[in-house]
Amino acid sequence: MDIDTRMREVERDIISRRPEHSVDLALDRMAELVGLLGEPQRACPVIHITGTNGKTSTARMTDALLRSRGLRTGRFTSPHLVSIRERIVIDGAPISAAQFVATYEEVIPYVQLVDERHPVAMSFFEVLTGMAFAVFADTPVDVAILEVGVGGRLDCTNVADGVVAVITPISLDHTRLLGDTVEEIAAEKAGIIKPGAVAVLAQQPVEAAEVLLRYAVEVGATVAREGVEFGVLSREPAVGGQQLSLRGLRGSYEEVYLPLFGEHQASNAACALAAVEAFAGVAAGAASDDEGAALDPDLVREAFTKVSSPGRMEILRRSPTIIIDAAHNPAGMAATVAAVGESFSFARLAGVFAASGDKDVSGMLAELEPLLDDIVVTRNSSERSMEPDETAELAEEIFGEDRVQIAAQLDDAIEAAVTLADEAVEENGPGSGGVLITGSVITAGDARRLLAPDGGEVQAEPPASQPSRHPYTAAELS
Repeated sequence: MDIDTRMREVERDIISRRPEHSVDLALDRMAELVGLLGEPQRACPVIHITGTNGKTSTARMTDALLRSRGLRTGRFTSPHLVSIRERIVIDGAPISAAQFVATYEEVIPYVQLVDERHPVAMSFFEVLTGMAFAVFADTPVDVAILEVGVGGRLDCTNVADGVVAVITPISLDHTRLLGDTVEEIAAEKAGIIKPGAVAVLAQQPVEAAEVLLRYAVEVGATVAREGVEFGVLSREPAVGGQQLSLRGLRGSYEEVYLPLFGEHQASNAACALAAVEAFAGVAAGAASDDEGAALDPDLVREAFTKVSSPGRMEILRRSPTIIIDAAHNPAGMAATVAAVGESFSFARLAGVFAASGDKDVSGMLAELEPLLDDIVVTRNSSERSMEPDETAELAEEIFGEDRVQIAAQLDDAIEAAVTLADEAVEENGPGSGGVLITGSVITAGDARRLLAPDGGEVQAEPPASQPSRHPYTAAELS
């Protein structure tokens, strides 16, 4: 059997398990699995990342900075856009189909043992987490960057003890599992902060910040807060992204070009920088002459220049400009709206929207309304997708009937939105029409498959040694 066929079989086997959205928050199954595997989650130090929005982008930036320092990295993020292999990454590259299959075949006998001992079998996400730990231990990597699946305290990634815990902005999401207040959600996410660790906290709502700080004090963690110990000193839009000045925990870094749009990505960059500075201090140890020294500014600039975050304000085509974004809750959508408004000037912007029925769809649509001239509602490939007719009812209450179209399938919705944007291009010239495809990670991934080369699979990231181009600000090119 060829490897591609076997890979499809393995993926079907994993997907047939309890799905990612059917969460049974508990650590007992995962703790038993890693025990059987020889505790691979302890094979290297861990930077652990949770929060409501920005986790994957922050993980990718953290990874890039660590690799710029010559470290071999493992990264585990979720969900994936196109290929399940995107979730387990070594040195910036998704693991191969052959390695994915080999790891599954190594781990699955132990998974089946755990299944037999528990009333609830291991889930899709738990199996992938176990595989990631096994890959990182076998490679081996110098440091693992782990993104939490849901919450933190009882998320299966929390069998690992992070020496650095990063908590990106917290807002309401997964309320059925985590609680229906920001304070309750913050209490769950605080659970990744371990005794003696460094907790890197993005700017938070006051209610969340109080919970996180109290927990950090209780467990004896060191706290680094965005806007106090570190943060973004200045930022301005630049061609293809933005130019930043960042203050870290150990120094300031000027003229940092980030090829991502939006204030929220600048904040993610500041958190990633602080996390790597904190990790450098932990790794150096108290006896090292390097402890307390700033990172090499040239390496920091080089690393950020090469960062990508597929599916996050990603431009797939031009004329008209087609942007995909994985925002899937109101807070994430608000950040997307702000980033589009800051970075683009469209005479007409049409939206394509498909979201899961268990999300705050009305809240997301309300955030989009001031930005979009028209919206085409559809469904994505998930069984959880809200039906277009139901989405249209909600959209019409917010946008009005004249601005809402319905399409049964995503490709039809994209075609309808492109037609609307093309009218602006014909009337006002190139760059005046745009399409924003959003509402879910699945929606963004489906659009990437349709529109991006090679079926949209996420490619390996540039190696740390690759020369970077000189960034130009919009002012310099005007």
